[in-house]
Amino acid sequence: MEQSQVKEFFRATGRRKESSARVILIKGSGKILVNGQTLEVYFKRKTLEKILVQPLECTNTVSKFDITAEVIGGGIAGQADAIKLGIARALVQSDETLKKILRKGGFLTRDPREHERYKYGHAGRRKRFQFSKR
Repeated sequence: MEQSQVKEFFRATGRRKESSARVILIKGSGKILVNGQTLEVYFKRKTLEKILVQPLECTNTVSKFDITAEVIGGGIAGQADAIKLGIARALVQSDETLKKILRKGGFLTRDPREHERYKYGHAGRRKRFQFSKR
C-alpha cells in the first residue's frame, strides 16, 4: 500500500441525554456529514450548526478536518451536543496540545443530565394528577 493512500483519522464517541454519536475526523478541507447528510440538511436550525462547530472554531481547525458523524437516539439538540463532544474528543486525539484549550472552553465535559423516568400514579415525570378534596 502506498504512503499517499494511507489516511490518518481519529475516532471518538460523544453522548448527551439519549443521543450517542460516533465521530470520525479525517484530514481534509472542512466538510461535515451527519448520518450521510450535510450539516445544513440534517440540522435545520443555524444555532445547532454553530453549537456543533464550536470546538473547531475554538482551536482554529475548521478547514483542517473532514468530519463524518453517525448519531442515534434523542432529539436534534441532544444529537448536536453529542457530536460536539465527539469532535472535541477526536481533536484531542489528533493533537494533545489542544486539550488545555478544549478543557477551558468546557468542550470535554460530558453533560450528566439525563431525563427522569415516569412515575406510576403521576401524570408525567414530575406532574401529579389534579388533587380533589371531595
